[in-house]
Amino acid sequence: MLNKEKVKAQIENLPNEFSIDDLVERLIFMEKVEKGILQSEQGEVIPDAELEKEMEKWFK
Repeated sequence: MLNKEKVKAQIENLPNEFSIDDLVERLIFMEKVEKGILQSEQGEVIPDAELEKEMEKWFK
């Protein structure tokens, strides 16, 4: 989950002028990364072999 400190740090890294879309895009990315890390820590991952099979479907 995001917190104020992480959001503030991201805002500080943006240029002086930015669009709302830029900010929202960055916040969504941060949230997805945080969620992925949490899922990984909880063992909610798929084996490499299964991932390779899934990826084969994507590129057909």
